Amino acid sequence: MGRIWVLALVLVCCVAAAISGGERGDEVAAKQWEKTIGQFEEWDSRNSYPADAVLFVGSSSIRMWRTRESFSDLPVINRGFGGSQISDVNYFIARIVLKYRPRVIVFYAGDNDVAAGKSAERVFEDYRKFVEVVRERLPSTVIIYIGIKPSGSRWALWPLMAEANAMIRDLCAKDRMLLYFDSATPLLDAEGRPDAKLFLDDQLHLNSEGYKIWTRLLRPIIEKALRLGGGGDEGALGTGPRANQGR
Repeated sequence: MGRIWVLALVLVCCVAAAISGGERGDEVAAKQWEKTIGQFEEWDSRNSYPADAVLFVGSSSIRMWRTRESFSDLPVINRGFGGSQISDVNYFIARIVLKYRPRVIVFYAGDNDVAAGKSAERVFEDYRKFVEVVRERLPSTVIIYIGIKPSGSRWALWPLMAEANAMIRDLCAKDRMLLYFDSATPLLDAEGRPDAKLFLDDQLHLNSEGYKIWTRLLRPIIEKALRLGGGGDEGALGTGPRANQGR
């Protein structure tokens, strides 16, 4: 009986630690990306990146987007890393966002968060934390949130994703420096389901046709953001302006 009580006590302590240490769990998970973030930094040490850039950051939908080709007339930096969640971007924000002092941030994450079991409220709160940090350090930077996309492979999760999108869209509606891009509607077919023709065979990631649609519809939103954004705020991390585009 004594052994059973000891085991029960250990179990209770483990559960309590897990509940109280949720943020620490994100920190541990984020460290899996240390090598990738280090590769970004290595590239930066050998190349130049533009001042007042349009920074694309987030998960694989950003990483797989040929942003330099799609927006060849803009000073683009791409810092997407596949499989990441909003909390991962937050963990590395000084190294992959603030250092560039971008004029505009184009942000896509939340898809993997819901797939990992996070609630719509958690997705919203993590994004709100991202906004708060950027606001504090780069108050003139405009942030565009690309709404979580529907996909065939994660269609069962779409209600939660749509809920998170709605919460973030409402946040953006209250701040002229926060813009929202409805990425979902253009990807749906006549029956209101993800159009398979716009996705790779995995029915999760966009193919070139899907990205063409996103590029066409996002461009006027970026142009609006560039008119609003100041960029180059004092207090931001990093060194002075660089000349050319980051990869």
